[in-house]
Amino acid sequence: MAPERQGRLARVVEHAPDTRSLFLRLPAGERLVFRPGQFISCLLPVNGETLTRPYSLASSPEDEELEICLNLVEGGRGSRHLLGLPVGAAVRFTGPWGTFVLDRAPEAEAVFIADGTGIAPIRPMLRRALATATRHPLRLLHGADGERGLLYRAELEALAREHDRFTFEQVARAELAAEVARRWVDADADRSRRFFICGIGDVVPTLRDLLRRAGYERRAVQYERW
Repeated sequence: MAPERQGRLARVVEHAPDTRSLFLRLPAGERLVFRPGQFISCLLPVNGETLTRPYSLASSPEDEELEICLNLVEGGRGSRHLLGLPVGAAVRFTGPWGTFVLDRAPEAEAVFIADGTGIAPIRPMLRRALATATRHPLRLLHGADGERGLLYRAELEALAREHDRFTFEQVARAELAAEVARRWVDADADRSRRFFICGIGDVVPTLRDLLRRAGYERRAVQYERW
């Protein structure tokens, strides 16, 4: 069992009315060692019980604060509790956890597919891939609705200007599977790409199965479903 840790809510950034990033600061001298893509399990005191809720880390291991990005889930007691915390509140958690990770850019074209807030673990993966980039392209397809739905837009635009091998695009969430099929199944016979997929609900296994049925190797399609 991993030891329990505690951070303080240092600041909150609002991406949209129902979507925010919470930044947790550990006690002085402490750091959480984790790999890009991993998550922590928050221990939330709600109505006399402790809820355990996993949240992917949207920050990189080198960052001073731990960032989690979440939206308000209808009927979700965990998200409502977290989004109602004041700056300075204590947040208990365990971790890091998870095997959906990327330590360096793969020796092939890498495609990152994010559904909504599924971009959270993909963000530090992209940063690590760009820091260790080979000659191969790195692409991000973000399924998001509306102009504010594309999270971290300014950062992604800056990365695209800095790295000519990196491109990103936004498509409507309902069109995500069709776009993946059009771009990386129907467009050519190349099956050497590597995929990293994260999202909410059935879209993740749908994309996984689509790519594997098309001939991509199992190990070439990594995914995390929320």
